[in-house]
Amino acid sequence: SLDAEAGEFIALVGPSGCGKSTLLRILAGLDHADSGEIFVGGKDMSAVAAADRNIAMVFQSYALYPHLTAGQNIAVPLAMKRLSRTQRLPLVGSALPGQKEIRAGISRDVREMATVLKIDHLLDRKPGQMSGGQRQRVALARAMVRHPSIFLMDEPLSNLDANLRVHARGEIVELHRRAGVPTLYVTHDQAEALSMADRVAVMIGGNLLQLAAPEAIYNDPAHIEVARFVGQPRINI
Repeated sequence: SLDAEAGEFIALVGPSGCGKSTLLRILAGLDHADSGEIFVGGKDMSAVAAADRNIAMVFQSYALYPHLTAGQNIAVPLAMKRLSRTQRLPLVGSALPGQKEIRAGISRDVREMATVLKIDHLLDRKPGQMSGGQRQRVALARAMVRHPSIFLMDEPLSNLDANLRVHARGEIVELHRRAGVPTLYVTHDQAEALSMADRVAVMIGGNLLQLAAPEAIYNDPAHIEVARFVGQPRINI
């Protein structure tokens, strides 16, 4: 069991293959849980479709559409939410009443979010024309622009170089504080988890062994496997 409070940042850490990404996919509704329940704001989400959960997920690969510009990528969730299927059609949609006003509102929200993330100068570029750090910011903007109930991040910094990764950690924490939305952040990097999170959940072999503040995880591990994983250099038993 794992509970996230309002506005809390939880890092889910563990070795590769322990089930971290699977847990995120279950929360997002992309995979089906064999048992158990998922509650968001007191509402049972177990039978709710992924599209209706209002949960935003940032993938390790960023999952940007290569044929769309950064601005168009960021606008995708807003267009899906605010425009009807007919209004989204390229030629027919523009002739429907109210479509232009909705599109204008989407453009304003996209530019506002891009300004916050300092990528407003990249809105006309396609993913292939951007660096890894820039693509990462576009993926974050696409997740944040819809104002979701929960953020799920699956190792979003793993493709960045060391210097940019350290800088991006601080940016993600700052963005989280501004949004005030519960965030579950998956990583296998102990230093990343301990430096960013309000609480750290250590997962090994499909089991959640400890959920506590970073200081408690490091200084008072509840399980020998937690001590083995978190300590650097590895604990000598």
